[in-house]
Amino acid sequence: MRLRALTVVACVLAAVACAGDDDTADTETPDTETPDTETPDTETPDTETPDTEAPTTTSTTTSTTTTTTEPEPEPEPVRFDEAGPFPVGVTTLQLEGLQLEGGIDVEIWYPAVDGTSGTVSYDVRDFTPEAIQGLLEGDVDASFEFAGARDAAAADGEFPVVLFSHGASGMRLQSSFLTSHLATHGMIVVAPDHPARDLRNALGGRDEGEATDSVDDLLGALDLVVAESTDPDGLLAGRVDGDRVAALGHSAGGGTALRAAADDRIDSFVSMASGGPEDPAEYPDVPSLFMAGEVDEIVTPDERTRPAFETAPAPSWYLEIAATGHNGFTDFCTFGGGTGIVGVAEAAGLGGLLDAQPQLRRLGEDGCIPPATPVEQAFPIIRHSTVAFLRWSLGLDDPGSDGAMLGLDVATLARFELPTTVEQR
Repeated sequence: MRLRALTVVACVLAAVACAGDDDTADTETPDTETPDTETPDTETPDTETPDTEAPTTTSTTTSTTTTTTEPEPEPEPVRFDEAGPFPVGVTTLQLEGLQLEGGIDVEIWYPAVDGTSGTVSYDVRDFTPEAIQGLLEGDVDASFEFAGARDAAAADGEFPVVLFSHGASGMRLQSSFLTSHLATHGMIVVAPDHPARDLRNALGGRDEGEATDSVDDLLGALDLVVAESTDPDGLLAGRVDGDRVAALGHSAGGGTALRAAADDRIDSFVSMASGGPEDPAEYPDVPSLFMAGEVDEIVTPDERTRPAFETAPAPSWYLEIAATGHNGFTDFCTFGGGTGIVGVAEAAGLGGLLDAQPQLRRLGEDGCIPPATPVEQAFPIIRHSTVAFLRWSLGLDDPGSDGAMLGLDVATLARFELPTTVEQR
């Protein structure tokens, strides 16, 4: 039984981010006085010489003042990769009513009151079945942390909602580098686990009867947070703006976000490292942003992501980030000393089994090792671009703007470390 568990763990942990798309100077003229001439009287022989007054010339000096006009300084570029004005609060709620005993865990990041401080962390091993957690005891970091506080008081105001859908063999916390960042910019991010494809399911920790539809999970989580806002005793009482909603997803979650955006309540969607259907009729008629990693070999940009962008109705944007792979849109590559979930498995002594199945190792390492650069170089671009698009599509730009999107243009993106292609249609 231990050999079988080791084999399952090695195979699936290496593929935790499997692909899926289910789912821009005055001069004065001198004054000359004419002399007055008197005509002499000729009554006597004496002749009187007339007095002649010499003309008076007024000399004018022209003064020229030279003014040097300093060129207007170029405005500072918009940088949404930096944290916004709000601290982060995070809480976990339960979504019930689906065909799953015990319900689904839903993580919520939200703007917290001034003065909120601290650090929130999670360990990816806690999202595996208990029987497997014991096999993953390696001396390697498998955790991720971000600034924030659990169950902190929410900031005053109503905030728009962003629904987040994780990828295959992922979990609701998998992109905390981004979801927590959105909360600092005044958004409430709602991320349910998807029992049909989460990490626990991939490792055999769920029964077939626990599978749910990922779109139902996402829309159910929206209902949950809106209901929480109407509860006077709720942590988010009066804080949720249910009239401004966007969907965001990675890999298979990108497909879920696309399909969920067919719901009338959703204003836009962001798809990361994902594709889309071939039939244009299957795309919701809302603004969209597609992001891809140049060296993603799981969902290749030219074969999967770009065609989806070209099929989606306008307005739509396409970003391709150089030297970034499939897992570059998640926290996963920060685990295992930068080698991802594979590094966690190797630290547990499962490296040999992975070597015997190199295709599984490739799945788990995509975006974590060369030719991809460290994900910390791509994170700022992903944060900036997502915030820029969501601020625009959810109407968060400052009043009086001309309606153009701020920050999603060639000049702004050129200021980041990695070259990024941006297109709009």
